[in-house]
Amino acid sequence: MMTVQEASGTAGFPMFGDFDPRQIDSRWQQVWASERSWEVDNDDAASREPMYVLEMLPYTSGEPHVGHLKNYAVGDAVAHFLRRQGKYVLHPMGYDAFGLPAENHAIRTGKHPRISTNESISSFREQFKQWGISIDWSREIATHQPEYYRWTQWIFLQLYKAGLAYRKNGAVNWCPKDATVLANEQVVGGRCERCGEVVELRQLEQWFFKITEYADRLLEDLDPLVWPEHVKTMQRNWIGRSEGAYVDFATEAGPMKVFTTRPDTLFGATYMVLAPEHALVDKIVADAWPPQTDQRWTNGYAVPAEAVAAYRAQTLTKSELDRQTGGKQKTGVFTGAFATNPVNGAEVPIFLADYVLAGYGTGAIMAVPAHDERDSAFAETFGLPAVQTIQAPEGWDGGPYTGPGQTINSRSGSGALDLNGLSSDTAKAEVVEWLSKHGLGEQTTSYKLRDWLLSRQRYWGCPIPIIYCDTCGASPVPEDQLPVILPDVEDYAPKGKSPLATATDWVNTSCPQCYGPARRETDTMDTFVDSSWYFLRYCDPRNDKAAWDRDVLSAWMPVDQYIGGIEHAILHLLYARFLVKVLYDLKHVPVREPFAKLFTQGMITKDGAKMSKSKGNTVSPSAIVEKYGADTARCYVLFMGPPDQGADWSDNGLEGVSRFLKRVWRLTADVLNATSETIGDSIDPSRDHALRRAAAIATQQITNDMTDSFGFNTAIAALMKLSNEISRALQEGISTEVARDALVTLTSLLLPFAPHVASETYFQLTGDFVWKAPWPEAAADLLQTSEIVLVCQVNGKVRGRVTVPADADEATIRQAALGSEEVRRYLEGRDPRKVIVVPGKLVNVVV
Repeated sequence: MMTVQEASGTAGFPMFGDFDPRQIDSRWQQVWASERSWEVDNDDAASREPMYVLEMLPYTSGEPHVGHLKNYAVGDAVAHFLRRQGKYVLHPMGYDAFGLPAENHAIRTGKHPRISTNESISSFREQFKQWGISIDWSREIATHQPEYYRWTQWIFLQLYKAGLAYRKNGAVNWCPKDATVLANEQVVGGRCERCGEVVELRQLEQWFFKITEYADRLLEDLDPLVWPEHVKTMQRNWIGRSEGAYVDFATEAGPMKVFTTRPDTLFGATYMVLAPEHALVDKIVADAWPPQTDQRWTNGYAVPAEAVAAYRAQTLTKSELDRQTGGKQKTGVFTGAFATNPVNGAEVPIFLADYVLAGYGTGAIMAVPAHDERDSAFAETFGLPAVQTIQAPEGWDGGPYTGPGQTINSRSGSGALDLNGLSSDTAKAEVVEWLSKHGLGEQTTSYKLRDWLLSRQRYWGCPIPIIYCDTCGASPVPEDQLPVILPDVEDYAPKGKSPLATATDWVNTSCPQCYGPARRETDTMDTFVDSSWYFLRYCDPRNDKAAWDRDVLSAWMPVDQYIGGIEHAILHLLYARFLVKVLYDLKHVPVREPFAKLFTQGMITKDGAKMSKSKGNTVSPSAIVEKYGADTARCYVLFMGPPDQGADWSDNGLEGVSRFLKRVWRLTADVLNATSETIGDSIDPSRDHALRRAAAIATQQITNDMTDSFGFNTAIAALMKLSNEISRALQEGISTEVARDALVTLTSLLLPFAPHVASETYFQLTGDFVWKAPWPEAAADLLQTSEIVLVCQVNGKVRGRVTVPADADEATIRQAALGSEEVRRYLEGRDPRKVIVVPGKLVNVVV
């Protein structure tokens, strides 16, 4: 361990002198590595105040980008702050290492994915250390290492034994020319990115996790989580619980089951829509266009089969999110087939449309243009009729009426079913009862959430630990034979099957039950499986007897603060929550939820656009660190704006942060070089008090910003303000002791944002290591004032500040917050649902 004396310069480091960021960075990184400053011991966790701070596992492809820098700068600021408040902080690091980019690189170059992945990991590790991130490197993991994926396979087996892992047919993207399954990313404009062939949808038998069994718990357990409300909403919408009914429409190929939340509008169904992937499509497509076909329905194709194939290919170019959130203009194509409405016998045309998803309900809908906005937009595009079955209220200004009301135009020709005059709720009950009685439908609850398809017909992934025997069928690999090692292959490109199928010596094995000849599963797992449990392994990464020790998890889990991009708000977070719930039910983990608090960072853009090499607008973190040092890079990405919002990169802003750190350095030198008890010619005791008060105010604001809102940008602004006040005091005249104390406070508060400069300046001023010093506290007597400044939030996001009397009551504070220009701008004329006042700190307006 490096001593204070060694750190002070006797070990080859220069004493305090010119500002040389690279030298400062190197010096303190060596101190931290030698001292192993950020390592924590599981044996100590239970007796301390454990806190688990974690950034989302980075995917290692190429080199880190500024998004990684921001993510880890945020997490590191939190970790430093919590340590200084006496918490025992676990802050680990690892790599999401399996995946398509490394495999595609191998296909192009012949270089083994393991080699390119390890090269990328080395680059990530090197740069993260150059950034000075306070990582416990003793816990470093990578998901492609056998000692990690051994336990990924073990988790798969736990789900398999519990009946939560199963095989069934699932739709895949298929390139007929290359005879291979394509990932969604490999489909460009409906064509294979490698050969340009039109991509088809095919059904293959694949492995799934039964996440749908946990749909209700995944919904219910969102409520207590301290997560951004919009992330919770995204998860709720993705799960998509709906109360409704199944209804069977007759077709020549058999019944077509639809799910609807509005069975009261069944008489208004004027057309049907199938998801393009629906298994019934191929069975119902007509050989020729019927005589009554509108030209708008055919998309210009001579026969239905061609039109359907082209539309399916077009659908492949869109993600499910795009399909659900598309604009008003709807696309689709007629299949040439018709279905019979069970309540009135009407023959209605069957279309394909991408706004219907195969995984929601049954993948088929009855379309009611008079009472659904999407159906109305589609009907308008294709000239389809609308039949109103719910009476709109007086004053309705036209368009589809989606609310409840009295039922009209809802009587069958025979009078067997008559809903006219009933309320919507009563009509729903009546029609569902009638459908059930006649075997044409039933009441049900449906979810948009689909079971998790985890099979990948790719090479660079975790092998699925299943063996197939002609006599015994599918059997799990015995746990004592894990890991099933990923073998080397010569050709990484799949040709009609997974590349692993070519490793015949590996594929051919013996059955664990009858010991006869058998073969291994050649699909690999979705990489989301790897990244859905890594936070558990961090707690006990060197355990070679089990995936983790349950008692160790009890000390660290759940993650106290999770940090990452909004792009992971749905799948990664949902899958991680699912696996933890399963493992909890199986008594393997002590928690029901993995992440107690979540923070989602905003994206950094350049010239108003997302950074990409093709646009030539990327920013290299390594180049910034080389020129300015790590602290300027770290400070700037936190100073750009509220960290949960996007911000555009500015070289001028970077220069401004660099000037601030140089000013801190220069002020420290001025105080260290002072030879008397005062600095300057004119000494005024009121200036001493003013500077002490300024340091106290900065301490209080930064502490509040770190505690309440992740307001790193305003915290750094407060440090800049304090540095200006110290500079002014030195020019006007100040006590050397007061100036030193103010600088000690400033450099102590600087640590979470600029740890290298903070460590150097604090050490030179005090002879101590700043990360071992407690977080500064503001003296109450220096904070006494007639007015206070409160943070104003709207839906949990900082939108401004308001000044109120120090003794203001809650009503006064509410009035001031609701009257502030910043809050009014974000309310956009809406009335707040509630106003939460945290005395002395903040006001949160919820709309």
